[in-house]
Amino acid sequence: MAHHYAIVPAAGSGSRFGAEMPKQYLSLAGCPLIHHTLAALCRCPAIERVWVVLSPGDRYWPQYDWSALGAKLETVYCGGETRAQSVANGLAAAETAVADDDWVLVHDAARPCVSAAMLDALCRELADDAVGGLLAAPVADTLKRAGEGQRVQATLSRDGLWQAQTPQMFRYGVLRRSLAAFPDVTDEAGAIEAAGYAPRLVRADASNLKVTFPADLALAEMILKSRREDIAP
Repeated sequence: MAHHYAIVPAAGSGSRFGAEMPKQYLSLAGCPLIHHTLAALCRCPAIERVWVVLSPGDRYWPQYDWSALGAKLETVYCGGETRAQSVANGLAAAETAVADDDWVLVHDAARPCVSAAMLDALCRELADDAVGGLLAAPVADTLKRAGEGQRVQATLSRDGLWQAQTPQMFRYGVLRRSLAAFPDVTDEAGAIEAAGYAPRLVRADASNLKVTFPADLALAEMILKSRREDIAP
């Protein structure tokens, strides 16, 4: 039976957020944002180990106590300049522990609100899938294409469109080979698609948001406070 592991690329600076420190270390409900992200993965019974991939020069991580996350967590200081490089380096660091057919869940450091139910659905629905897949949500809003002067050029059909989320879950060997062949991607599913596969979409919802701008941080705190069991002490 295949095992499940998780990789969290956390080497980014979060420049779009505009904070003085990387956004993964900003305070959220009394803890660093990334603490909630890692806690959700470490609590998942199906996941055996969680690698967090940090920048080689990360000076924030040692300032916090991560012991509450337990023995599943392992830190590796091998983050790259891009997300894809960080994930590829994390996969390389996990090489001695993970078999080619094992599942790897890659999750954004800045998605602290992924729920136990979402993780369970991902692992359960993809258990016998030949490719793997990702959490995603159907696009609900009307989409507009901007033209010159930031005026509406066209209204796009949202039929069949989904917003990609994480975790994205694929077999270790396939994912590693796909990222090596197609490194210029923005998510793991993009590399899998480029390699000729069709990842499956596993329905999640908008609560699994990615903290990108300051307003997102306040929304994430509201979501976490509504799930008291998800707030670390």
